[in-house]
Amino acid sequence: MVDGAAGKLIYRGYLVKDLAEKTTFEEVIYLLLFEKLPNEEEVTGFRRDSANVRAVPGDVLKALQCLPKEALPMDVLQAGVAMLAGYDPDSKTASREAYGKTAVKLVAQMTTLLAAWARIRKGEEPITPNPDLGHAANFLYMLTGEIPDDEQIRFMDACLVLHADHTFNASTFTARQIASSRAHMYSAVVGAIGSLSGDLHGGANVRVMRMLQEIGSIDNVAGYVENILKEGKVIFGLGHAVYKVDDPRALILAPMSKTMCDRTGQSKWYEISRELEKVGKAIFKEHKGIDIFVNVDFYSASLYYAMGFPVDLFTPLFAISRVSGWTAHVLEERFGEAAPKPALYRPRAQYIGDYCGPDECVFVPMDDR
Repeated sequence: MVDGAAGKLIYRGYLVKDLAEKTTFEEVIYLLLFEKLPNEEEVTGFRRDSANVRAVPGDVLKALQCLPKEALPMDVLQAGVAMLAGYDPDSKTASREAYGKTAVKLVAQMTTLLAAWARIRKGEEPITPNPDLGHAANFLYMLTGEIPDDEQIRFMDACLVLHADHTFNASTFTARQIASSRAHMYSAVVGAIGSLSGDLHGGANVRVMRMLQEIGSIDNVAGYVENILKEGKVIFGLGHAVYKVDDPRALILAPMSKTMCDRTGQSKWYEISRELEKVGKAIFKEHKGIDIFVNVDFYSASLYYAMGFPVDLFTPLFAISRVSGWTAHVLEERFGEAAPKPALYRPRAQYIGDYCGPDECVFVPMDDR
């Protein structure tokens, strides 16, 4: 649930701030899929079960190696998820239990797909998942082959928690619409990945980082904002369709960005971001009389960059988290108590055009056209 006026994001009754600061991503996956926070025994079992299904079929990895190295990572992720369906016997069973197993596999295996592609496109061999590591730690390990330190794990965990769900956004609606036709969960997630890839949705964090690189220096911020205002364009990362105050996720990501940028000697990206937020808010208020607020993409960009992620992996990082929310919504769409039977999304459409006027067209034979 989102309370835009109060700046609250809530997962099944819990403030995302509490979840990001006090839980792990595995606990949040469990919460979304099973509607309760797990106890120690439950989360231990869930971690074990999830770790056991991280491996991706070898034929899928071979298929990824045949793709052009310049392929867009989100396209690769879509292709990989579509291929996984053929290797999952549970995809052919329309039961709550089978769908639940598929959800766990998708959350586990999408990280493996993404890490594998990140290496394959550089000419490196994929790294086998490490079952002794938690979800966030294992993902970072599969990217580099090195065990990450506690701070890296904590930040990655928090990022995954913050991006896990956001009610009926474009990609989640896409997943539910596909699920309403009773297509299997893999189809729903493939469609959701496509929706998330757009600049106005998950691709916005890429645009933020490109913007920071274009600005280049804190001294250029004011001039950049003035030009944006003159040209009637937007500052990526400022403004949100729902929140009427700063996005609560951005408030958590900002200090993480500062810490990681300082740690890696890339402080300028945080400093440009902070100045851009301050100047952007002030100038838009002065010249347009409107308040604009920072959203989740604004500080996730500099944080991911400082953590060493290539810019074109920012949106896939979003996807490997949001798949937990997508699959939870698909489960609700298919098996929730409130789901209508049958549940098929079928909006009505009305043709409006000038070709024939307001009425029906009169058919004209070919010789008379």
